Amino acid sequence: MTTNERRRKIFEQLKASKEAIPAKVFAADYKVSRQIIVGDMAVIRANHPEIISTNRGYVLGEKSTFTREFKVKHGPDRVKEELTLIVDHGGTVRNVSISHRAYGRISAEMSISSRQDVVEFVERLLDSKSTLLGSVTSGYHYHLVEASGEERLDLIEEKLGEAGFLVPLLPWEKYGEEAE
Repeated sequence: MTTNERRRKIFEQLKASKEAIPAKVFAADYKVSRQIIVGDMAVIRANHPEIISTNRGYVLGEKSTFTREFKVKHGPDRVKEELTLIVDHGGTVRNVSISHRAYGRISAEMSISSRQDVVEFVERLLDSKSTLLGSVTSGYHYHLVEASGEERLDLIEEKLGEAGFLVPLLPWEKYGEEAE
């Protein structure tokens, strides 16, 4: 079974279940470690933020907003442009994450929904010795973006593409599609 097949089956189990499912149950079902399941859940939750982690396990909640994850690439000089483009077209940047081949998925919450949020984020970055999370992966990173509907997300995707930010997913990054 491939990683994508396992993730797809995990999501189907969550959809079918009325109760929370602990990571150890998934681990036993798929004969992998609990840590592998936790990593799988991070990837699945990037596309399905309605999945809730409880003290009893994972459960599928109600989806109240529309989200989409975009894979992008740029240098530090284009951070403000990228974030402004997203919020100007009706999006909220929920998080930033990288997919590191050794460490797995690493995410940080952002909750940027206005130009003022963008300005404050950029100022915090410039006032510190910290670097962008994407600098670890040569500028490649992902943003989970929330919007009022699929058409808004389509517009944001189009604008990110036109600006040269979007990059294609590699086969091992694809969730919900057959890897080529």
